[in-house]
Parts: sequence; structure tokens; C-alpha cells
Amino acid sequence: MNWKLIEKSITIDAPAEKVWEVLFTQELNKIWFAEFSEGTQAYTDWQVGSKAIFKDDSESGIIGKIIVNKLHEELVIEYDGMLMNGKEDFESKDAKNMKGVKETYKLVKDGPQTRLDVTVDMDPEYFEMMSESWDRAMDVIKQLAEKSRIWPPLKEIIATPQKRGFFILSGKTVKFA
Repeated sequence: MNWKLIEKSITIDAPAEKVWEVLFTQELNKIWFAEFSEGTQAYTDWQVGSKAIFKDDSESGIIGKIIVNKLHEELVIEYDGMLMNGKEDFESKDAKNMKGVKETYKLVKDGPQTRLDVTVDMDPEYFEMMSESWDRAMDVIKQLAEKSRIWPPLKEIIATPQKRGFFILSGKTVKFA
């Protein structure tokens, strides 16, 4: 298949470590994943060679493998299948079309700022819709990294997010958007 490449970049007023945490910590990434499909979560340990399943509330999604993980610098996922109604599919035409599709996250430090570059191979049929979703997701990632009180590390958060745009910290609801 002839894929189109979605390319997105955003400069974030936060250190790379904080941006990385927003990208790859379950409590935070499910907030920006919602820009693609409500309830989407990642099921992986993010280690090279590990399986990665991204599924939404309908138990549908995509399946891949982590092929690069350079802490606070780069993470690459290579997809090889789909999840439909909770069942893994590697043999259907749609699943076979996913084989080799890559999603890359690169963080470039620039003083107190970090540039996040994301590239994603995309079926031309879904390119516009997914490009718009990525625009929204990048804005949410920026908001989470810059305005939320997640730094120092996440363990200081008392409770998990209750809804998009809010956290409960030390008993107080904090709006970051």
C-alpha cells in the first residue's frame, strides 16, 4: 500500500523527561489518546520487543511492537495487526495492510524547551481525519506537559485523572486546560 506520512511537530515549554512521561504513562496518555477514540488505552511496558495493544472502549484497535526505545529521546512502534471486538487479527486484508506501519516519537531538547516530532504512516483514506486528530492530540500533550502539575514525577499525584482537563492533586481539583 502507498502510505502517506503524517508529520507533526510542536515546541513544549517543559523538559524532555516531562514530555516523555505525558507520552508514555498510562494515567496521562489515555487523556490525549481520547483525541483519536474515547477510552483508548495502551497495553504495553514500552520495552524494545514488547507487544503494544492500543484499544478503545469497543475493544477495537491496533497491535504492534516496540522496536526503538531511547529513554527521553525516541520511541518507535511498528504495527502488524488489528484488534476487533477484543480478538487479535493478523490475517485479514486490513490487518495485513497494517504490517510495517510505523509510528515514531522523537524528543529534541532545546534549553528549557522540548520539540516533539511525531511521524505516522497512514492509509490515504484516513489521512485527513487522523492528521486532524494528531493536531488535537499534540495540543493536549503540550497542555499536559506545560500546565499540569505532574512534575516532579507522577507518584506525587494522589488520584488518577477524573476527566479530561482535570486532575485531583492533594485533594484539590486542578484545571490545566
